[in-house]
Amino acid sequence: MSVVLRDVVLPLAHFTLEVSVAMSARTTALYGPSGAGKTSVLELIAGLRKPARGSIAIHDRDVTSLPPRKRNVGYVPQDDALFPHLSVRQNITYGGDLDDAVINVLDIAHLLDRGVERLSGGERKRVALARALLSHPQVLLLDEPLAGVDTELRARVLEHLVRIRDEFPIPMVYVTHDLAEANVICEEIVMMEKGRVVRE
Repeated sequence: MSVVLRDVVLPLAHFTLEVSVAMSARTTALYGPSGAGKTSVLELIAGLRKPARGSIAIHDRDVTSLPPRKRNVGYVPQDDALFPHLSVRQNITYGGDLDDAVINVLDIAHLLDRGVERLSGGERKRVALARALLSHPQVLLLDEPLAGVDTELRARVLEHLVRIRDEFPIPMVYVTHDLAEANVICEEIVMMEKGRVVRE
């Protein structure tokens, strides 16, 4: 994978994000405390925020000025961003056509006709992951994918994330404040603090 942020500057409420980082592993964790700027980096890669200056490249293609839909990234925000009035099937086919491999790896076949409002936290995460994968992204961006998942379900969702990593050759940038979680999922860990990369 190659996601490169070069001299990127983004003013935020409590500090100015200033980041230069090259993420070259297939799975990279952005690790650090809450409020370190990790989510803002994901939003910059996804095109949901525009840097005040600097450049962003995905697989050697400069995407700095491209809108989100032209960046070919799969983004799963912390709140899942599922459509509450639609079924699971309608939510995931918003990203692309149904794919049995994705459905099976995430174990959601039995949920397809269920309304999103009837899903548990862990089920919502798996549906959001399926929608992102079905868009056939070049890069998968996951923002705290275990946030809001009950303790007893965390291991199961983590198991599904490992299966995604192992069975789909899609580079992943994974935001977390949990170092143990980062070590299970990711080959590379980038540590952030107060809008800066403090260790790669």
